[in-house]
Amino acid sequence: MKKHLIHLFALGALLCWTNLDALEVGDKVPAFVALDEKGNAWSSKSFHGKKLLLVYFYPAAMTGGCTKQACAFRDDKAKWKEREVEVVGVSGDQPENLALFKEAENLNFTLLADPQGKVAKSFGVPAGKGGSIDRFVKGEKFTLDRGVTTKRWTFLVSKEGKLLYKNDKVQAARDSSIVLDFLKKARKP
Repeated sequence: MKKHLIHLFALGALLCWTNLDALEVGDKVPAFVALDEKGNAWSSKSFHGKKLLLVYFYPAAMTGGCTKQACAFRDDKAKWKEREVEVVGVSGDQPENLALFKEAENLNFTLLADPQGKVAKSFGVPAGKGGSIDRFVKGEKFTLDRGVTTKRWTFLVSKEGKLLYKNDKVQAARDSSIVLDFLKKARKP
């Protein structure tokens, strides 16, 4: 009986992290609105017809892999701008935590708060329970709370709102360069 309960629990945990409704390349990406790091409403519709939109989901602000990933996007800002791509990072963190992350790492793109996991769900990104971590910034201790913890997935959306690229096995530090390589290859005649 105990063995069956363990298998049932493992299956339940797997289903929590698996979403059969995940977006696939070619799908229409639903428009979404979320609060940015300043607490202002940010809408994906404002980029429709104007720019490509790179949306990357990450587990938690100010953690190792997430910081490497964000800093790579930061460092490649000119390359993204040249290709008319708006980069936006999404996590289950609160806006004030995202503002702290942005300041601490000198991030030069928008971070969106998705504490209930609604944006993640619209993309089909698996999310589990949230959590909190303590971080020091300029000698001051902060507790960063997040409502959900998402898997690390990256999407590239066309100006028309179609999914061009999806990666659900992201290598945090290489994410920016991998998607840039995809764009270079996709735009060659």
